[in-house]
Amino acid sequence: MVLALALPPVFSLPPTNFTKSRRCCRCSYTLERTDDSPSSPTTTSSTCRPAVILPGLGNNTDDYQKLTLILKEYGVPTVVAKVSRIDWLRNAAGLLEPNYWRGTLRPRPVLDWYLKRVDEAVNEAKELAQGANISLVGHSAGGWLARVYLQEFEPSDISLLLTLGTPHLPPPKGVSGVIDQTRGLLDYVEQHCAKAVYTPELRYVCIAGRYLQGARLIGASDNDGSAVMVDIDQPVADIAAVNGTTTSSTPAAATLRARFVGQGYKQVCGQADVWGDGVVPEISAHLEGALNISLDGVYHSPVGSDDATRPWYGSPAIVEQWIHHLIN
Repeated sequence: MVLALALPPVFSLPPTNFTKSRRCCRCSYTLERTDDSPSSPTTTSSTCRPAVILPGLGNNTDDYQKLTLILKEYGVPTVVAKVSRIDWLRNAAGLLEPNYWRGTLRPRPVLDWYLKRVDEAVNEAKELAQGANISLVGHSAGGWLARVYLQEFEPSDISLLLTLGTPHLPPPKGVSGVIDQTRGLLDYVEQHCAKAVYTPELRYVCIAGRYLQGARLIGASDNDGSAVMVDIDQPVADIAAVNGTTTSSTPAAATLRARFVGQGYKQVCGQADVWGDGVVPEISAHLEGALNISLDGVYHSPVGSDDATRPWYGSPAIVEQWIHHLIN
């Protein structure tokens, strides 16, 4: 886990043309949504609750500078937790933990440095909030680290946790070729952190990307390339399509890129031939009890993204599809 945190797998994928692609939203609800329409920067209020961005594994604060500006245009004051790329090397301290080698690693004390940065950012956002609530926006590992923060620091003024491409679920046990890169951290989160909810007091919104379908290293994929709704046993489900008429990426069955990415998916969810954002499988980015959304054509990271050909969760056209959760 420590090495995986310090040196995350970054897949360099050749750009795919999404000029004609659909941004499709597949949502699973626990409560009825009040507004599905995209918002415009010119129509939103300047008194929105502040947001704190939690950087993903291997990312730094500057990676989210453009997203911060986009959110500001919508009237959302934003603070990014101060993290540098070299900071992630602090996780090497976990190698000294016996639990690392047993696969039962706990977030603390290994990740105390990150949780402290989050707390500092939250305190800064509180000054902007002037007594109002705050939203947490966790990208990638920042999403499950936000859950650890909520559990350990018990802040009373967080009303929304929105995660972007977060691998929430621990990898399955007993699957050949699968090694838990978190060394037990996600098992700890699943067992000890509060379950996701979607209530007026606290809302969990989990957004997954469907950039590329993976493929098995050997043999054909079980999927035919069609869009599949991920079943996570939610009480209510719905599907809403946004823009265009075509699917996101072409079927990935036999390409070298799909096989390469599929091996990354397999390490996260135990299966290679699934859809994901190029790094995190769609099914791993959703949580039972949350409002779960899947967006077609969305890449995992700001690093290597392109707003026109390979948009990530923080690209303008993609933000437009989830910004209403921050301003409502």
